[in-house]
Amino acid sequence: MALTDTAIRAFKPRSKAYKMADSKGLYLNISPSGGRHWKVKFRLPGGVEKKLSLGAYPDVSLADAREMRDKARQLLARGGDPALQKQRDKARRALEADNTFGAIASEYIEKRKADGHKPYSLSTATKAEWFLTLVKPALGHIPVVDIQPADILAPLRKLERRGNRETARRCLQFISRVLRYAVATARLASNPARDLQGALATPIVKHFAAITNPADLGGLLRSIDGYKGQPATIQALKLAPHVFQRPGEIRQMRWDELDLDAAVWTIPASRMKMRGDKDHVVPLSRQVVILLKEMSVLADNDEGYVFPSLRSKARPLSENTMNAAMRRMGYSGEEMTSHGFRSTASTLLHESGKWSSEAIERALAHKDGNVVRGIYNRSPYWPERVAMAQWWSDYLDQLRQGGKVVPFSASSAAG
Repeated sequence: MALTDTAIRAFKPRSKAYKMADSKGLYLNISPSGGRHWKVKFRLPGGVEKKLSLGAYPDVSLADAREMRDKARQLLARGGDPALQKQRDKARRALEADNTFGAIASEYIEKRKADGHKPYSLSTATKAEWFLTLVKPALGHIPVVDIQPADILAPLRKLERRGNRETARRCLQFISRVLRYAVATARLASNPARDLQGALATPIVKHFAAITNPADLGGLLRSIDGYKGQPATIQALKLAPHVFQRPGEIRQMRWDELDLDAAVWTIPASRMKMRGDKDHVVPLSRQVVILLKEMSVLADNDEGYVFPSLRSKARPLSENTMNAAMRRMGYSGEEMTSHGFRSTASTLLHESGKWSSEAIERALAHKDGNVVRGIYNRSPYWPERVAMAQWWSDYLDQLRQGGKVVPFSASSAAG
């Protein structure tokens, strides 16, 4: 006789476990402690009898137990083994629990840090970890196989509503890279982020603010001279206008990259924004060599960071240190940024008419936009870059000292 909910609730525990049958192999096992558990009995081809646990009553209702029994019988009719399938499903769920987006994203970042070919630089790894913190609350706990485009879009829309369009775009790129990695490592069939192309608002392009008026630049240099702060911050601010490399490359400068006798700084290819196969070598003016020698007096060793963090010498200055210092000097983010020193140098060096565009672009470590020319143009313009570095430092000193600023003109190009 088939069971009913009323009958099930009336069953009392006994000194030994006993069974109450429903139908088609389904039965309820009542333990001495009063627990009620559903089981279904079936036979495999060949006559082997097996049992399948379906769960506890009332968590699994009578109707649910019958539905699960019928599905098991259907699988059996197709030649499957319901008990074996349950084991496989359990193993798959455990694997999926380990393969959450957060776990795979962290694994991906660590892999990229250790990649032999073009590994993540410290700044790139830090940004990737930051992107993960932004999307982890929404995606971190979800197994990658369960992620849908709508799941990805939700945290990105929040960033857009705050006005962070560029951050939203970069987060989408990061998510897509992680999911492509999950596909490549056989933990995901296809990348759901690829369906979101065009879903986000286009970021508003905003160039780094930079001072390009010589007189105003002189005022900034004098403000830096008068700035009261940590020695590493002061020296980094003084150095940045002279070498006009990217802020991250300056912050992460290491003593073992410098040859002050030869007046060169060799930035490893792995730390460059456009990482390639070659290091980027920067000629150093006399003024820069003096600045670095002054900094070396404060260094604990000749292997660490030239501009260490105040909190830990094992880390470089933080990303916003120089910008924060300029804000305290009274320069807003709309007037000048640490990255703006590159635009300042590029603009004024081109306007001087004294130096070839190729030498200036090479000094800035810009890749040649012309692919064919970039392949065949092997000249490093080194002698010109050495002369330009010294001229630029001398020019900055002139501006800093408040010397008379002579506008660049066509005639000066011949000098």
